[in-house]
Amino acid sequence: MKKVFVDGSAGTTGLRIVERLDARDDVERICLPEELRKNPDARRDAIAQADVAFLCLPDDAAREAVALAEGTDTVIIDTSTAHRVLDGWAYGFAEIGGLREAIRGSARIANPGCHASGFIALIAPLVENGLLSPQTPLSCFSLTGYSGGGKKMIAQYEDATRDVLLDAPRMYGLSQSHKHLPEMVKVCGLQTAPVFCPVVAPYYAGMFVSVPLTGNVHKAAVEELYADYYRSGLVRFVKDAQEDGFLSAGTFAGRDDMQITVCGQDGRLTLAARFDNLGKGASGAAIQNMNIRLGMEESAGLNV
Repeated sequence: MKKVFVDGSAGTTGLRIVERLDARDDVERICLPEELRKNPDARRDAIAQADVAFLCLPDDAAREAVALAEGTDTVIIDTSTAHRVLDGWAYGFAEIGGLREAIRGSARIANPGCHASGFIALIAPLVENGLLSPQTPLSCFSLTGYSGGGKKMIAQYEDATRDVLLDAPRMYGLSQSHKHLPEMVKVCGLQTAPVFCPVVAPYYAGMFVSVPLTGNVHKAAVEELYADYYRSGLVRFVKDAQEDGFLSAGTFAGRDDMQITVCGQDGRLTLAARFDNLGKGASGAAIQNMNIRLGMEESAGLNV
């Protein structure tokens, strides 16, 4: 029986991981009493006892937790932004390139960001296989439910007296320096970051990430590549996935997999990815990475 510790289990990502783990009988979760949840010595001991420790913490706290794990054989899966583009850390998106093997052999795994996951699923295969140049200027629109903002944002949106401005979608990351951009550039092998437009909307969970492509790009070639590229894992290509002329951002809410599709016509395409910001965009991906690292069925304990 493998032992698992979730450091930061009170946050939204941690709570979903705990929910998935507690429904299983092949792992044992190490729990700390509430009064010791932030105690460094107790956390160090829990990490040392675990085969895998999930870090569901802010960036600085995640770095501190990694220091607590020094000298142990514990596999660290960090869901924060802190280690996603650092050498020595496997990037935890198993479906891309050779990353599944990197995850399988690493003791340090950085879980992808939610927006980044959709963008990378759409763009990395095209760059890797020469259908898209690394120099291509790109833009990306990403719509997410408010659960992606954590407990504070959830409380704001679920407050009966909330500001009326929260009743409509709100664009953020206005400075074009969103924290997911570095991993989007690095993992996709791009020369420049996309112009990125993240939007939070007044619904709980679900994401829709889209990237427009124009010019000498053929729909059939992109579809054929996706169909071949995503033969295994939790990302699936579906042709003509629209729902009566629409694509809903809520279709995959509560799930841990991702669907990608291609809309439009030759020379004018929209690449689209749909998933749950807490599923394949966070907690589901973390569990998937644990499964791979421990040699378990990749989708074990996940809703796919």
